[in-house]
Amino acid sequence: MSQSPIRSVAIVGGGTAGWMAAVALSHLLPKNAARIRLIESEEIGIVGVGEATVPHIRNFNATVGIDERDFMRETLATIKLGIEFRNWNKIGDGYFHPFGYFGRPIGGLAFHQCWRRLREGGDQTDIGAYSVGVTAARKRKFAPPVSDPESALSSYSYAFQFDANLYAPYLRRLAEGRGVLRTEGKVVSVELGGEDGNIQSVTLADGQRVEADFFIDCTGFASLLLGKALKTGYEDWSRWLICDRAVAVPSVLEGDPFPFTRVIARGHGWQWQIPLQHRMGNGHVYSSQFLGAEQAANVLLDNLPGKQLAEPRQFRFTAGRRAQSWAKNCIGVGLAGGFLEPLESTSIYLIQIAVTHFVELFPTHARDSINRAEFNRRMEIEYERIRDFLILHYKATSRADSEFWRYCQAMEVPDSLAYKMEQFTKRGYVVPYREGMFYPPSWIAVCLGQGLIPERYDPQIDRLDGKKLTETASALRGLIDRAVDSLPSHADFLASLAAPAA
Repeated sequence: MSQSPIRSVAIVGGGTAGWMAAVALSHLLPKNAARIRLIESEEIGIVGVGEATVPHIRNFNATVGIDERDFMRETLATIKLGIEFRNWNKIGDGYFHPFGYFGRPIGGLAFHQCWRRLREGGDQTDIGAYSVGVTAARKRKFAPPVSDPESALSSYSYAFQFDANLYAPYLRRLAEGRGVLRTEGKVVSVELGGEDGNIQSVTLADGQRVEADFFIDCTGFASLLLGKALKTGYEDWSRWLICDRAVAVPSVLEGDPFPFTRVIARGHGWQWQIPLQHRMGNGHVYSSQFLGAEQAANVLLDNLPGKQLAEPRQFRFTAGRRAQSWAKNCIGVGLAGGFLEPLESTSIYLIQIAVTHFVELFPTHARDSINRAEFNRRMEIEYERIRDFLILHYKATSRADSEFWRYCQAMEVPDSLAYKMEQFTKRGYVVPYREGMFYPPSWIAVCLGQGLIPERYDPQIDRLDGKKLTETASALRGLIDRAVDSLPSHADFLASLAAPAA
């Protein structure tokens, strides 16, 4: 049995997933290690309707040699300091999930535990007042964080919001400049090998047959290779994440773009607002069990923040993931490998992390079962961590104003999430993990924002003097306010992108 090294990789499908994979492989693999070809059809549109991201994309950009200012100019990007949630626990409520920390430890003790004691003493200050990211977002300020760990301006991070219709062409130019070969064509069939069941080739509509040692499936929800050809099963998580439809439409940007994504809970789902430099991206994610497509579109159109720019586009999906992210000689990247609704902007992260893991575990040959097993282990963790975090938003709510929200309140959740929620509710403890998305500040932000106020604080907090604790907290709020006031506006920062980098 041949154990020939991987000399050719075929990426089937373009869009964000395909071209991110192409850019990463062409930059990170040793020169001439493998020929990289991307196959896509201009007949097939991309799903992208305006993308919000998480800070991990900055590391991806740096790793694959993308200049941040150039990237922002080419994709008409804005800064994202986090997500503003409205109406998620109760109608009229709101909170912010920032990229960064809340406060700083006091006496070596976690700040959110100190905040909980202050609250018990009658101080109702929102925990967001102790976050540079939240404060800057609310004041529409931004500058990149500083490197000095003693400065309050080192305690936050940021991501981007950009036009997905511009992002893939931007990546394509970079990838083709690095030697990636693009082939125009629609895949009509996939040929498997008789002996081992590996993919041997794909055939295009014009009859062209493309062979490769390894394939990356970026064919979106169709999952032509991993799902249909290799018959890799799908783990359906819709009993927990019951939203299965989305409708999207762009609108005119009214005023300066704000430096965050806004998500507003509606009667049977939620609405997103993503400000770009040139327009606003809008969408309504909803459950077809409780709302029809026309009704969902009307909810969105009735709540647009500006004039409608196009006709609404409808999307269908089922929350979950492929049972294996790597099967035979193929991995699924992006929608071909699974889908989790964009509530926390994790779609591009899942593309990025899949590509990153694949580069780290690049197979020595097409039957590399050792690296395949590790890749699948890592991706299973990634999907399940995000799944639990998303479910938290729906389960931890006081809303009972619709059948949708009553279902969410009553549903049983995965044991892994139930344990985390219990630990936080009882004593404010964030169960740590080393792999996967969402660090403790994210769990703190959403748990508190959704109304999970710990029943008690860490008893060690009682060794702190109450008056001094109050004074320290007040001083910290003042420090953060002054630091944020020193920053330029987000609008001024965007205007500076047109100027040469200093």
